[in-house]
Amino acid sequence: MTAHPTPGPTPPCPLAGRRVLVVEDEYFLADDIARALNRLGARIIGPFGDLGDATEIVDRDFAIDAAVVDVNLQSEMVFPLARLLRARNIPFVFTTGYDRNSIDSEFQGERVLGKPLDIAAMARELTHMIK
Repeated sequence: MTAHPTPGPTPPCPLAGRRVLVVEDEYFLADDIARALNRLGARIIGPFGDLGDATEIVDRDFAIDAAVVDVNLQSEMVFPLARLLRARNIPFVFTTGYDRNSIDSEFQGERVLGKPLDIAAMARELTHMIK
């Protein structure tokens, strides 16, 4: 007779219950981000592919724990949204297919993830930011 170890409690998902705003205008990438974060327990807000729609949600004082923000949405730079997130103390990561020089000087200290996006690295970064 062999003994089978009793499984311990399932560790909580690292982003369980956290509300993550996803701002990305590339449909398939936005879907990949949302699915990956959802698997980690996050509650997804969005995804939003339009700067105005994303800004409206943040302006509404909607409860947001963190955000993933594409630097360029439909040829618009997202720095006004980033300022609003910063003013509300909402941690965020930028995603971009451009080099770091495309980031406004006031945001040079923010975390920037290049595209193609490493979804696992993004999830780790968010988990670290909101703990």
